[in-house]
Amino acid sequence: MSANQQPQSPQPAPQMPGTDPVVLFLLVLVVVLVLGGTGYLCVAHPALTSPIAAVGGVGAALATAFGVAVAIRRR
Repeated sequence: MSANQQPQSPQPAPQMPGTDPVVLFLLVLVVVLVLGGTGYLCVAHPALTSPIAAVGGVGAALATAFGVAVAIRRR
């Protein structure tokens, strides 16, 4: 090793970016508010129960497909 070379420090390993706690909190808050609003509509207006259930079923299928697509993309 020559006199003007400095020893190289080890490079930190690249870390996977984690979920921001604020984003996670807001996501949970939105889910709770949507579920609460949906529950209120089903109790206050029983005629809307079956349309809301249909939309919820389609939404659950779309959310599952989106989650699978994101999980596959991250691999």
